[in-house]
Amino acid sequence: MPIECPVQIAKLSTEQFRELDYLVMKHAFDSQNCLGRLADERIYQMDLTQRLLGSGIEVMREVPVHLSHGVFRKSLFLDVVVAEKAVYELKTVRAITDEHAGQLLTYLLLLDLSHGKLVNFRPRSVESRFVNSPFTTAERRAFGVDEGGYEGSRDFLDLVISLCRDWGTSLTLSLYQEALVALLGGSERVEAMIPLERDRLALGNQRFQLVTADTAFRLTAMNGETSDYGSQLRRLFACSPLRSIHWVNIARHTVSLTTITNS
Repeated sequence: MPIECPVQIAKLSTEQFRELDYLVMKHAFDSQNCLGRLADERIYQMDLTQRLLGSGIEVMREVPVHLSHGVFRKSLFLDVVVAEKAVYELKTVRAITDEHAGQLLTYLLLLDLSHGKLVNFRPRSVESRFVNSPFTTAERRAFGVDEGGYEGSRDFLDLVISLCRDWGTSLTLSLYQEALVALLGGSERVEAMIPLERDRLALGNQRFQLVTADTAFRLTAMNGETSDYGSQLRRLFACSPLRSIHWVNIARHTVSLTTITNS
């Protein structure tokens, strides 16, 4: 299986999640009131876990989620799973950001769950944010493929599409990036510093990910207008000695591949 978790986590309705969350957050506030707001994340994780267990609520920490595709393997870890029903990610940061929400959303999407919550113990009062998943796994795997502008090998195209079929779209972009680098031979083979120049003036080296010695690839995950990004990528590419670059955009409904060349 491309996505595995040893715990079967129930899918709750919004009302069911909020009912359980009311109990969890009471203990989260109690934890901060006792420990203050300067402890490490793992300390709050253990304290919250013990408080919930003490009140008769089952809790698991660091629950693994295993991803695989071909020879690629990666494990992610859920901070806290409450009563095999609710996923919580704990933070000790200045403020919760969209990046934190995106991390939790990826966990929810992988597990086909609807709701989770971020809890931040660092502010003066516990900060929290609900994160809701808008798509099911089946919906994320039901994407179209636009290869009309692609001029590369069938092997690379098939690798991208099969990875997206296995995992679905809408995950954190870095997961697809890490998997493709590994499946193409690893960072030592794939990642390279390529010299850029303008009008024969050397500008230094730019990092690219390579499919072959003279062909790079670039991943994005844009759901709106992409023409400006395409223009910017062409400008960067024009300063390189590369023969071509494959631009892969993993959008919600469509995975598109476009090849940019120097011709």
